[in-house]
Amino acid sequence: MAELDEQTREAIALIGATLGPFFLNDPEHDAERIAPGLEAVAALEVDAAAEEWPFVVDNAALAALTKMRDGLAEGIDDEDLIWEYRRLFVGPAAKPAPPWGSVYTDKDMVVFGASTMELRNWMHRNGIEMQKGESDEPEDHIGIMLELLAWLAQERPELVDEFLSQHLLTWSSHFLEQLSDAAQQPFYEGLADLARLSLEGIQDQLDLEVEYPRYYR
Repeated sequence: MAELDEQTREAIALIGATLGPFFLNDPEHDAERIAPGLEAVAALEVDAAAEEWPFVVDNAALAALTKMRDGLAEGIDDEDLIWEYRRLFVGPAAKPAPPWGSVYTDKDMVVFGASTMELRNWMHRNGIEMQKGESDEPEDHIGIMLELLAWLAQERPELVDEFLSQHLLTWSSHFLEQLSDAAQQPFYEGLADLARLSLEGIQDQLDLEVEYPRYYR
């Protein structure tokens, strides 16, 4: 495993820290946490942002970022945005693309499945603890895993390859493709596209081999 240089670490951290909160936070209920990020996307000069976005070719990044910005054209407190977040990530109706890895990789398609426990054990072995009170979600929620990726890139870069190849990349593209197809609001379609492209770009740049599991959903 090659040591990550500082530029690569910063780029990986940017992706995780920027995109992770959008999957975790309700635009209304968690406005204090998420509003600055939404406002930044709403004000994007997408051409310039696409040129600077790491690991993704400009035209693909431009398409995804444009969707995200267009999805905020009616404001960051737009009802369509808020209710789409809840439809996709909260419920109470069945979620069209559940954001937890074990739903796809566990034969029983359950939350807190075998892959969740494997991730939890991996974190424990490496002395990594979730911040209590930040989220009640399982560790394999896509937003938590992106935020953890950002933290690892900054604090434990020697673990980034293993985390990606054994725990995140094993299911992220499969889920994010389903999320993009299910999204009915441009912001979340673009978010799914940009997250998938970014993670696949990281995989290519780090030359990571991933053993993909059987998907049950």
